[in-house]
Amino acid sequence: MRALSVNLDHIATLRQARGTAYPSLTTAAGICEIAGADGITLHLREDRRHIQDRDLELISEVSLLPVTLEMAPTEEMLRIALKQRPRTVTLVPEHRLEITTEGGIDAIRSASTLKPVVDALKSEGIRACLFLEPERDQIEQARALGADSVELHTGRYAELFDERRHGEELNRIELAVTYGVSLGLQMNAGHGLHYQNIRPLAAIKGLQEFSIGHGIVSRSVFVGLERAIREMADLVRAQAPD
Repeated sequence: MRALSVNLDHIATLRQARGTAYPSLTTAAGICEIAGADGITLHLREDRRHIQDRDLELISEVSLLPVTLEMAPTEEMLRIALKQRPRTVTLVPEHRLEITTEGGIDAIRSASTLKPVVDALKSEGIRACLFLEPERDQIEQARALGADSVELHTGRYAELFDERRHGEELNRIELAVTYGVSLGLQMNAGHGLHYQNIRPLAAIKGLQEFSIGHGIVSRSVFVGLERAIREMADLVRAQAPD
């Protein structure tokens, strides 16, 4: 069955805007459980602009859903991951001036950095995922590095969808998914996904998990978090091919 992992970063962004203790991420994690989400995603950035170390600690302790930690492949982040032991770690590129993650990590150029991190995670039973562009050589390198899964960066697809020019990019993603599955990798997708553009993407055979945050949190302003999650989970599962 298709899985939805809800990214809670933007709830933390709202909290950090005023430096308050609310909105509570542990409350949000509980709502994810009752609303039918399959997992929770947190991106602990080096600059701590939204998710804080304590958020990861608390949600790791109380959540009944598996946690995915997005992080840069640094020594500091690896230490945190090995201590908190999320189900999955997704390794992403990180730049201080970016508003959000701008693209996939280059698994070929960064192989010497990624390999020891992937090995350390897997030695402790943590699944290693690479956040990549939908490119054949990047996916092949992910397998060579020992990754368990790949999350395809769907940012370009999302941008082109708004302009109704997404057909070619959708096809590129589909080819990447097919190739990754043929290599034995779990293929996931995330970035820029919302209630309209998820439909054609979720219809691609072989995609297993979707990481979605901003779209869900934005809709929750109008309909509430529980309903927003249920609606997205229904869309993800309804589009699944036979």
